[in-house]
Amino acid sequence: MPAITCIEDLRVLYQRRVPKMFYEYAETGSWTEQTFRENTSDFHDIYFRQRVAVDMSNRTTKSRMIGQDVAMPVALAPVGLLGMQNADGEIKAARAAEKFGVPFTLSTMSICSIEDVAEHTTKPFWFQVYTLTDTDFMQRLFDRARAAACSAIVITLDLQIGGQRHRDIKNGLSAPPKLTAKSIANMMTKVQWGLGMLGTKRRFFGNIIGHAKGVSDPSSLTSWTEEAFDASLNWDRIKEFKKMWGGKVILKGILDVEDAKMAVKAGADAIIVSNHGGRQLDGALSSIRALAEILDAVGDKIEVHIDSGIRSGQDVLKAIAMGAKGAYIGRAYVYGLGAMGEAGVTRALEVIHKELDYSMAFCGHRRLEDVGPDILRIPKGFAGDWETPKPTKPTPKARSTKKA
Repeated sequence: MPAITCIEDLRVLYQRRVPKMFYEYAETGSWTEQTFRENTSDFHDIYFRQRVAVDMSNRTTKSRMIGQDVAMPVALAPVGLLGMQNADGEIKAARAAEKFGVPFTLSTMSICSIEDVAEHTTKPFWFQVYTLTDTDFMQRLFDRARAAACSAIVITLDLQIGGQRHRDIKNGLSAPPKLTAKSIANMMTKVQWGLGMLGTKRRFFGNIIGHAKGVSDPSSLTSWTEEAFDASLNWDRIKEFKKMWGGKVILKGILDVEDAKMAVKAGADAIIVSNHGGRQLDGALSSIRALAEILDAVGDKIEVHIDSGIRSGQDVLKAIAMGAKGAYIGRAYVYGLGAMGEAGVTRALEVIHKELDYSMAFCGHRRLEDVGPDILRIPKGFAGDWETPKPTKPTPKARSTKKA
């Protein structure tokens, strides 16, 4: 086993051990993948101010997210199909997060169900929901999450319609995977993954099959998915969901100041500045570029978190220094899960924590809660100096002077 010193080491191992369709499900974006790429590359434009001859002893990265104590302000983001990356993947990731002291967010599109994860953990986790049209199903999802003692709901707002992800389409991504000669040949080279999948009974969408109306088996899932997502979503509907849940609500998918202001009005406890990891609107701003403007507008009224593009503890530190109260990792822990199961998720968290801790120290701080924007060097215009075109009235058509 090679030494794992950074998240990239886990990604390389992950690519070797997981079938191509699931690797590319995680490691791709929509359309040209511009936003997917810039989510990570834009972090590189921000620099640290190194300080020396300061006391670096007795450091702590402890913090709080929506009132919950955390070992560091990092949460595991909701990722669908975790149980296809590694057998019982949601359970393994949740256990790793619990032991480390950070929140785990279970996706509605998980392989393991809410009940599965609750049975194998001892502390509350968060549960992510989509904005679906079936009110009865949504209420039962909330009820099941409440019964499982989930401490917060994360509502994904940017998936009313699905972004086109070219490689998912070409790979025939599904759960269980569609078997073609090509996909079977690839899976046969992933022996460890295959043995794990043979040893589990959880291979389908546990929160949906047998729970959603008309979805009794995997064959009926496709038609349900095409009809379930609410293209007519509005803020009144989000307020309905908040009332149906009755607990803490985090709204995920905010990239615009006006939407952030609406989230405050809707009574959310926190928002996540997110572009869905570059998997929805290609050509949208990276989350780290969008963060400052949103913080300026609502940062004293609501807790602001961020996801998309975070691959290191240094990325976390930059986001926290700019004013975010929490950062979510998705791909970073998926790499670990696919590479080494629960131990890989733990290793991903250890890597990020060490990078966060050491970088904070080099910037002259012992407590993460004391860190501010003064530790950063941010280029002028980093957040963008955008010209907003003014709407123009359509030019009236000239009347014809020709006689009929």
